[in-house]
Amino acid sequence: MTTEKVAEPGPRTSPGRRVHPASWVAAVAFLALFAAAGFRAAPGALMVPLNDEFGWSTTSMSLAVSVNLLLFGLVAPFAAALMDRFGMRQVMCSALVLIALGAGGSVVMTASWQLLFFWGLLIGGGTGSMALVLAATIANRWFVARRGLVMGILTAGSATGQLALLPPVAALAESVGWRAASLVIAGAALAAVPLVWAVVRDYPEDRAAAPYGADPASWTPPTRVAGGAVRRALEGLAYAARQRAFWALAIAFAICGATTNGLIGIHFIPSAHDHGMSTTTAAGLLAMVGVFDIAGTVASGWLTDRFDPRYLLVGYYAFRGVSLMLLPWLLADTVHPSMVLFIVIYGLDWVATVPPTAVLCREIFGDRGTIVFGWVFASHQIGAALAALGAGVVRDQLGSYTYAWWAGAVLCVLAATLSFVVRTGRRDRVAA
Repeated sequence: MTTEKVAEPGPRTSPGRRVHPASWVAAVAFLALFAAAGFRAAPGALMVPLNDEFGWSTTSMSLAVSVNLLLFGLVAPFAAALMDRFGMRQVMCSALVLIALGAGGSVVMTASWQLLFFWGLLIGGGTGSMALVLAATIANRWFVARRGLVMGILTAGSATGQLALLPPVAALAESVGWRAASLVIAGAALAAVPLVWAVVRDYPEDRAAAPYGADPASWTPPTRVAGGAVRRALEGLAYAARQRAFWALAIAFAICGATTNGLIGIHFIPSAHDHGMSTTTAAGLLAMVGVFDIAGTVASGWLTDRFDPRYLLVGYYAFRGVSLMLLPWLLADTVHPSMVLFIVIYGLDWVATVPPTAVLCREIFGDRGTIVFGWVFASHQIGAALAALGAGVVRDQLGSYTYAWWAGAVLCVLAATLSFVVRTGRRDRVAA
């Protein structure tokens, strides 16, 4: 099997059509991913008020977040297959409703175990169905040209929604209460449902169009997928597990999840609070990560279309490791220029790993690339879940997050090495 970079002609549209329908689908998917991501960083802003009201330990709250992150990843490959079987629109709307139920229902919590149901099961299942597999599905179905760029933009929607909603959530949690903050998250998810239902379709031919960048004269619609979603997801895993490249990508992406969603996304705010910084200020810093993440992820998609994705990953993980190693000396009760520099670097690097990883899955695994990416993404969330719980235990046992940050830095070195090693697996696949 051979792989090649697709040339990037201009958009192909039918006469009189000014905007390619792929652009509308991508735009609505961006908004839906933004809305669905509202809860993903919220626990960091809600842990302190929950501890103040109920006295729940960091470990018990981290466990609920770990369940959420784990389901967020494990549901992803099945969601990819469900999108193939039942349609993107149906899966997206169902996921948004689940998120709203979990966030809205959490306002009646009175015991820590209820976090496992609302934060863990409901929101974890919903966000997993709206994971980055959706971005990969849209990029692969609706675009021939600029897939990397589209993947970068949609990834930015997911990561930025996670962080951009933090300041209002944190401000509400401090001034009004954590319940009001939870209701804002539920409302954001519900608001996206009618827009998704009106605009999103599964394939370009559903809008009487060819994919963006395809030649309508020569393009033929692909064969629609048939078969059970669970069976297809498991077959994709069985196929990928025989390739060395899959394990290199999966372990590296697990480290990506550990050092973003698991460590910084969940524990940066409590750690900053330990150093005397207010929750609102720390949430504002994480929101800045989201701002710079837009530029970093879109730029990463652009670079992925032009350079070897493996070398991009090596650079991304190396920068992240250095940042985590220095973080314990940067935290303070006020914001210093060195902390701002950390936020800028971490923001540019936050999920810049996603476009090259998704493109590598497509290049190595062909038509199965989207489902394989779902399993690689599952490893991302397994890493995030372990890091979220592990950092909570470190904080409770040692009284500080320092060793958690340093462990993340060491893992980044491993991820950079694995991203280079994936070269061997890719060559094997191309030669097959």
